Amino acid sequence: MFSQAMEELSGNDRILRAAIEAFGRDGVRATSLKSIATAAGVSPALILHHFGSKEGLREACDRTVTDAIRTYKSGAMAQGTGMDLLTAMALVDENRPLLRYLAKALVDGNPHINDLIDDLIRDAEGYTADAERAGLIRPSADPHARMVVLTLWSLGTLVLHEQLERLLGADLLGEKGDILPYVQAALEIFTDGVFMPDAFHQLRQPGQE
Repeated sequence: MFSQAMEELSGNDRILRAAIEAFGRDGVRATSLKSIATAAGVSPALILHHFGSKEGLREACDRTVTDAIRTYKSGAMAQGTGMDLLTAMALVDENRPLLRYLAKALVDGNPHINDLIDDLIRDAEGYTADAERAGLIRPSADPHARMVVLTLWSLGTLVLHEQLERLLGADLLGEKGDILPYVQAALEIFTDGVFMPDAFHQLRQPGQE
């Protein structure tokens, strides 16, 4: 959706794209249907026809964002060790509005944020299982717990994106912002780990086998 020019999209997709961009920039409360209609080149009546209300439009945006992230992540994971990092980063650039939408939803009182996070975790469990089969990542003793922690870490990074830029020079949400410092640090952590190989056994609680 975000790789195409607005005029190449259907009316429904133009509305969704304009809404995701506006909600991610200004929040749902501060965004009017009239401003979304203007950006999409449609009438407010058409938005109501397709989505019923601004709340219905927001729900559709939630679904669009989770669907897009699932498609992107699934495609990247399915490539296994043949994944092209530069191509993956270019896709991130194309989809910055999705990240801004998520960041805003987390701090702006989205009434269905629990459902949104649950969907992200459920999808992550699916494409992570694909990545295990492709030999890209290690299996986990508790796949659900792993994806809960990793998803919440990632969402926390979006919320604290200004601190990430201040401390590391990585701009996750800005147009064409440099994400390489973040990607390099994350890849080192995920690939090489943090603790020494025997540390886990040394840190286990007494009495555990």
